[in-house]
Amino acid sequence: MFSDFKKLPLHFKILVGIIIGIMWGIFSVALHWPEEITLHYIKPFGEIFIRLLKMVAVPLVMVSLVLGIISVQDIRSLSRIGGKTIGMYLFTTVIAISLGLLLVNIIKPGKNVDPGTLTQVEKVNESDEALKEKKDTAHKQQEAMKKDGPLQTLVDIVPENVFSAFSNNSSMLQVVFFAMLMGVAMVMLPSQTIQPIQTFFNAFNEVLIKIIHIIMYFSPFGAFALIASVIVEIKSFDLLYAVLAYTGTVLFGLLLLIFVVYPAFFMSIAKINYKKFFLAIREAHILAFSTRSSSATLPVTMEKAENNLGVSKEVSGFVLPLGATINMDGTSLYQAVAAVFIAQVYGQGLDFSEQLMILLTALLASIGTAGVPSAGIVMLVIVLSSAGIPEAGLALIYAPDQILDMFRTVVNVTGDVTVATSVAASEGHLNEPMENIE
Repeated sequence: MFSDFKKLPLHFKILVGIIIGIMWGIFSVALHWPEEITLHYIKPFGEIFIRLLKMVAVPLVMVSLVLGIISVQDIRSLSRIGGKTIGMYLFTTVIAISLGLLLVNIIKPGKNVDPGTLTQVEKVNESDEALKEKKDTAHKQQEAMKKDGPLQTLVDIVPENVFSAFSNNSSMLQVVFFAMLMGVAMVMLPSQTIQPIQTFFNAFNEVLIKIIHIIMYFSPFGAFALIASVIVEIKSFDLLYAVLAYTGTVLFGLLLLIFVVYPAFFMSIAKINYKKFFLAIREAHILAFSTRSSSATLPVTMEKAENNLGVSKEVSGFVLPLGATINMDGTSLYQAVAAVFIAQVYGQGLDFSEQLMILLTALLASIGTAGVPSAGIVMLVIVLSSAGIPEAGLALIYAPDQILDMFRTVVNVTGDVTVATSVAASEGHLNEPMENIE
């Protein structure tokens, strides 16, 4: 029986791990098993799995971007691909935020919240150390922005020490900047000069791919540990029920993005059946759902885009690492819904200009949001402050945040691959898929 399980496709194994993790978490909560069993002896294996994926994320982004740029071999083509990529990413993000604002204003999930819930929110807000830590992090970022000015974000993209940037996953934008600069410089040099470096990067890329394959062998166990620990850690089921309408609004918006907005955008440019597109990246979806990290999912995202969809390595190597860093459609939609929902709960009306400010702030926040679990809620503090919405309401949405984080990461990854496939199709870089997707 075990040998039969080994023969199953990887995405099915990960799905089995998720289902077992859900069952473990439900039984653990329902039967009042000690939390320590899950948090001390199961969760660490999930954290190890995420660390293994993050371990290769920075070198993979560096190598992929450099190889992607030098494979173009033409500065004009590179600038055209870069312009299309950034333009499409910004366009889909604006659509996501606008959709979130539209839905939350129509559904009004926060209008009928029991006032007594607000008292409960305040108490949770005072006692939740994890939420306090996230708010403190966001406040430090806000203070730095106020002190150094609005252009400090641009300054922070340029690393003072590139080796320091390589040692920190939250500095991925700095890694992207250096990799793009290095790739452009290599394109401008004679081919015989850069040949040794290119050979090294090609070999290093093959080594990274092999490491990823080894890590993915353990993905079902990592998925089990991550999902089980998430369910056990969610203690505030009362709050979860109180914000059911909010949760439904976010999920509805995310589903519209995946099954309406992306197909419309995708089919207008790339002539690939959307069902086959969706099936082609299912392993990336499942991994994004379990890890809640688009950066950790990047290796699998790139592999499936190239092997299953036929996206060329030069486009995949440039567009996808950039997307994992700056393109967060699911997170942007969630921030828009969450901000207006909290305002509705507190009876605070938001006019058009204030909601426009939410759109602009969420757009900028999505660019600076790290592709790691729950990073969106940190940036949400900045979005709330820009519109004068009480931060105490964060505790109201904190309970279901980890669950929503799984779904919005799936959307983030789907958005990245949608743009990568569209750019490849528009540039004639969409090859015949190496696998038949049924």
